Amino acid sequence: MRWWSVANFVSNAGTWMQLTVQNLLVLEITGSAAATGLSMSVQAAPALLISVLGGAAVDRWPRKLTAAVSQALLGAIAFTTAVLVALDRIDMTSLMVLAAVTGVVATVDNPACALLGNDLVPAEDVPSAIGVGALVHQAGRLVGAALAGVAVGFLGTSAAYFANGLSFLFVASVIPFLRPAAGAVRRTGREPEGAGSDLTVREGLAYFVRRPRLVALAGVTGISAVFGRNYGLTLAVLVTGPLSGGAGSFGTVSTVLAAGGILGAILGARLRRPSVRLVGTLAAAGALLQVVAGLSPSLAVLIVLVLPMAVVESVSDTAGTAVLQTDPPAHLRGRVLGVWGSIGTVWGLGGPPALGLLMELAGPRGALVTGGLLIAGAIGTGSLLRRRRAAAPVLLRKEDHDTLGKPALSPAA
Repeated sequence: MRWWSVANFVSNAGTWMQLTVQNLLVLEITGSAAATGLSMSVQAAPALLISVLGGAAVDRWPRKLTAAVSQALLGAIAFTTAVLVALDRIDMTSLMVLAAVTGVVATVDNPACALLGNDLVPAEDVPSAIGVGALVHQAGRLVGAALAGVAVGFLGTSAAYFANGLSFLFVASVIPFLRPAAGAVRRTGREPEGAGSDLTVREGLAYFVRRPRLVALAGVTGISAVFGRNYGLTLAVLVTGPLSGGAGSFGTVSTVLAAGGILGAILGARLRRPSVRLVGTLAAAGALLQVVAGLSPSLAVLIVLVLPMAVVESVSDTAGTAVLQTDPPAHLRGRVLGVWGSIGTVWGLGGPPALGLLMELAGPRGALVTGGLLIAGAIGTGSLLRRRRAAAPVLLRKEDHDTLGKPALSPAA
């Protein structure tokens, strides 16, 4: 698990180096901010269409081999881009094609690597392992974004792509030496009787739809993703607009958000029994903090609020991921993650435009307040409906053979 965490840290740092540089590269080629958003959408689009197939492949193929091959393919794509950039042969068309291919490979790589990490710890430690993974992701993001500027300044744009390619090869070289932990959840290698190959994808979809807790998790995460959490957008407009701050002020807010994310990941790693109720509670608390942040009279007050907002969001994400990866039976987890990948892509693509429209109509303060109230209200309403449904009495028809005066069901039943 330590080796896997080191490998993931290196890979995340390389990925964020490339993402940071890629946005600058698109701007350099086209001079259009819209084109930058388009390149990100092209890379995310395959997850919307074929994530379920990618998850099915993870359930069908040997996990370590699948993860190693997908990492090697991602490394090859990064090296190809680096060579094209170094030779000044890159254009928008080739960049879009490479981004789309990266998105296709990621539909297999993401669930394969997520579930491979769970195999390295006993089943009761999976929530903690997911928390460690979140911490590694946050740390890699900070380091990668910082190294991107250094790499471009001293070695040129292609250096970031070369570094990312090397990071993928490092992960691929570590995977063959990983060994499952004693007590880890194992797949049997066989589907339950009656689950033919033609039902592989359908079975994952059916399981997800039949599980109320997964549907509830999707609802909580979806409304939070659309009307909250896009703090890079809402807080940037709030800081530079009503609070009269500049780029430096937003940099401070971003740093506090990152620090809160790391602290939340540390706290999330201590979770032992995460639940959808915990995810909903944390999401509602974060939404109320968002409402207060929208009413902040000064930048200092906003900075004080941003830290707990980031902590709550990070712990909630860790708890939700733990539920998602531990709820399905082992032979279905890849497919369930595939379904989740498609759903999450819908939120990722639709959330920023919807939030941008809300800011146009209500302003940054109004967007934060309205979005927070919508999130908290939806979660509170869902919780009340669930309680009422659970508390509804069961009425049984009286049969001729029932004993008079005796309840049909005992309290224990």
